[in-house]
Amino acid sequence: MKMRSMRRGIKEMDLILAAYADRNLDSMDATGLDVYDALLHENDQDLYQWVTGQVLPPAQFSNLVSEIAQTFQK
Repeated sequence: MKMRSMRRGIKEMDLILAAYADRNLDSMDATGLDVYDALLHENDQDLYQWVTGQVLPPAQFSNLVSEIAQTFQK
């Protein structure tokens, strides 16, 4: 999943998701990993809009997107 986080297609999402993956993947439980895996299947343009707060994410990704946005801002 770290590799999939770093090679998204648009550089902005590469940077955002790689930072999140480096800081969090090792400590995630199975449920968290499943949600993150599902998120990685989403379109980069949608992900970018969710993480930057331009558009609300789907409910199943709401908490994760919030964590990702906070991680990148640190």
